Amino acid sequence: MAAKKVTHNVTHVESTTNSKEELLAVTKKNAAPYRIATVILWILGLVCEVFAVLFFTSKLEWGVLCEEPGHTIAWIAALALDLILVVIGSLLWKKANHTDPASKKDKVKFWIQNNLGVIIAAIAFIPFIIISLTDKNASKKDKTMASIIAAGALVVCCLFGIDWNPVSQEEMLTNAGLYDSVYWTESGTVFHAFEDCPHLNHSVNLFEGKSADAVKAGKTRMCKTCQNKLAALAESGETVEKSHDDQTEAGTEENTEADTEADTEANTAE
Repeated sequence: MAAKKVTHNVTHVESTTNSKEELLAVTKKNAAPYRIATVILWILGLVCEVFAVLFFTSKLEWGVLCEEPGHTIAWIAALALDLILVVIGSLLWKKANHTDPASKKDKVKFWIQNNLGVIIAAIAFIPFIIISLTDKNASKKDKTMASIIAAGALVVCCLFGIDWNPVSQEEMLTNAGLYDSVYWTESGTVFHAFEDCPHLNHSVNLFEGKSADAVKAGKTRMCKTCQNKLAALAESGETVEKSHDDQTEAGTEENTEADTEADTEANTAE
């Protein structure tokens, strides 16, 4: 999409034809890097879990790390790295889901796609908990410590893995055709109906275009503050927004009226 700089640091985006198929193709392409990065991070996280198991059961010798208390530090460090990788992967996965959401028509796929972070979290820590509790060579103290640490990591990963506000493909496509003039930034997954939205106060460079253009840029829903403001304006009976065409027509009418008044004054003066 072509773009040009205008006043107030707002970049106007040139709109193109936005069919359903085109939008879905663009959103799928935009989400691909996030999905690829997520898969890589989750695989690395599962590898860390394997190392944590090997260190806990002392089946992996790595110099001083396999000696007391070194082996304890080793499996705790492996679990910590597992936690970090799974959490970052979950955040990227949710970003991908908001960029290219699943359809609600397939309820099973929709649920799995939006809760895959929780499923991966379970895979990344529950096996370690089971193995640590059933290890005959481990002391009761070590078993308790391992299960508590792994369970805590599991809870954290689940909290980050749950999408508390999932977007559906249907919602995204609806939003794409609703608004003629919205604003968005490079970051985030929302667009804004008002340039003076408080969430945009610190944004130096804004983009402006139709909501379909915002969706193409990965912004699939309107921010809550703008939604509430639109609802309040609608209740008060005020006109919320004019399309670009309406604004152009209004400006033309105003200019025509002004020219007519000027001609009348000139004729009167003569």
